Amino acid sequence: MIGVELVKLARRPRNWVSIVLLCALPVTVAIFVAVTHLAPPPGQGPALLSAVLSDGQLFPAAALAIVLPIFLPVAVAVVAGDSIAGEANAGMLRYLLARPVGRTKLLAAKLVALIVYVLLAVVFVAVTSYVTGRLLFGSKPAAVTSTGITTNNVVATSLSGTALTPTDILLRTAGTVAFVTVSMLGVGAIALFLSTMSDSSLGAALGALAALITSGVLVALNSASAVSPYLPTRYWLSWVDFFRQPILWRDIDRGFAIQAIYVLVFLGAAWANFASKDITS
Repeated sequence: MIGVELVKLARRPRNWVSIVLLCALPVTVAIFVAVTHLAPPPGQGPALLSAVLSDGQLFPAAALAIVLPIFLPVAVAVVAGDSIAGEANAGMLRYLLARPVGRTKLLAAKLVALIVYVLLAVVFVAVTSYVTGRLLFGSKPAAVTSTGITTNNVVATSLSGTALTPTDILLRTAGTVAFVTVSMLGVGAIALFLSTMSDSSLGAALGALAALITSGVLVALNSASAVSPYLPTRYWLSWVDFFRQPILWRDIDRGFAIQAIYVLVFLGAAWANFASKDITS
């Protein structure tokens, strides 16, 4: 069943179109920045975008900052919201379950397909942005010591003002990819739960986005500070702490933890609802 869902995921053009559009947005931003040599001052605009003019290896992180607030959650919510509701809307869900396929197995297959989509989207954005950054902005050249020996540890600058080697940048970018992927799985879990409650994939996706918008508003509201640490979007941008020296783990750990809770709670709710739901379509 998992193989069937992965094939369906790969054969849907809209999934690839959404990934291409996600990759195209940072590339477009990079072209404008490279042509004009105008980037937002430090502390303004997407994180690390001001630093890519000096080292294109930082652009994958900046690209994820560009797509994370709006575009990536929308893409994930649409795919997750279509998982069960799309089958019901097409009148296929009853026929799927008429085969020797349990509801739990079907839901697990949908979840695996969603995880693969999220991982593909995040990794594709990071890889295409890395290639774009190196082509348009280059990287700092190797240093030559007083003895004439070339070294490869010439660095970019962290948000703390200290040096980062290429290996540091690679490992911290990998951490960022993992953090963003887990954050988007939280979005996917909410949308998947709503998908089990409705025959409208659009309604499920919009419901998940409404929850995220509400979370974003409450996070920015001082009077909601008591509930802010428990909201799904609270720690989305905490991945920037990977690019400090030393890495500040406090918010990163909390971000992983809160997303794990949302994933477990909403996947459990999706299973409980789907397992007992009357399938009429």
